[in-house]
Amino acid sequence: MSPPGCGPGPWRRGRPRWWPEDEPWPPVGPPGPRVWRRARRHFLWRALAFLAAVVVLAVAAVSVVPVRHLSAVMGALAVAVALMAYRAFSRLAVPIADLIQALGRVADGDYATRARERGSAEVRSLVRAFNTMAERLERQDAQRRALLTDISHELRTPLSILQGQLEGMLDGVYPRDPAHVRVALEETQVLTRLVEDLRTLTLSESLELRLERTPTDMPSLVRDVVDSFRSQAADAGVTLIEEAASGVPAVEIDPERIRQVLRNLLANALRYTPRGGTVFVRCDPADGGVAVSVEDTGRGIAAADLPHVFDRFYKTPESRGTGLGLAIARGLVRAHGGEISAESVPGRGTVIRFTLPARAD
Repeated sequence: MSPPGCGPGPWRRGRPRWWPEDEPWPPVGPPGPRVWRRARRHFLWRALAFLAAVVVLAVAAVSVVPVRHLSAVMGALAVAVALMAYRAFSRLAVPIADLIQALGRVADGDYATRARERGSAEVRSLVRAFNTMAERLERQDAQRRALLTDISHELRTPLSILQGQLEGMLDGVYPRDPAHVRVALEETQVLTRLVEDLRTLTLSESLELRLERTPTDMPSLVRDVVDSFRSQAADAGVTLIEEAASGVPAVEIDPERIRQVLRNLLANALRYTPRGGTVFVRCDPADGGVAVSVEDTGRGIAAADLPHVFDRFYKTPESRGTGLGLAIARGLVRAHGGEISAESVPGRGTVIRFTLPARAD
């Protein structure tokens, strides 16, 4: 049985041949003990092969070279072995030592650490994977910090209003009448909605969201959601048009979650469509599933903002709300195996389109 990484076949770029098949590549976290055992075994076999070659050369020299020249030959062989050993050490031990030090710094929370790519092809591939992992961890840490900052900012306003109302009523500044109690209740509802949105977003992004899938007729679902917004659209002076093509296949989805997606999209469309404008909601068959689009005739989204509209808490200066609606919509659509995208022309309107597979993966 040949040692790991020493069998026949060309070197495969990317995943080293000794890397466990059930371990992700590139790694998403610090390699575990099993990976390091495989790595030590691989490099130990290479070291043993090198020593075996040295022994064979020494035996051949003793059997071929005359005795009077043996000392000179052995000296030259010793120098060659020392040079080869130094080169092998530089190609294996030094990069591995650098990598171990970098792993220690990452384990201590320094995600900006990067290891220098050098050594053999296998070692360079491992270092490259480590750098990719460290970059991903650094990006996730920055997102976590930004998320905590955004959450603190979003919670501060309703909490300040709620505290002010309650303290005012306790101190006698405000009368304890239904009007002031209603203000406090509305702010608690804002907090509840924000917490629930954060929970939904976190579950969808971590792939832990439980979906109650049932065969669903999408045109009927779209029609129900649109009908629930007709009075709001009428009050805003916006025309709401719903269109469904024929031949739309049934999909196996969580109806309540997709209703949540549509409600977020419709609420945004109505919010940014001026009086006298129109919002179109279309449901069409797509490749292997269904496509739903919400199009408005509002002000549109600037080209610089368009790539970020699905980011958590991303808001333009004129935006209202928490900045979580589209992020939640993207998480819910992807949890169903679908995709969502946005197109916009400033001054002419925006189209948000999402697709759902007829059979979710």
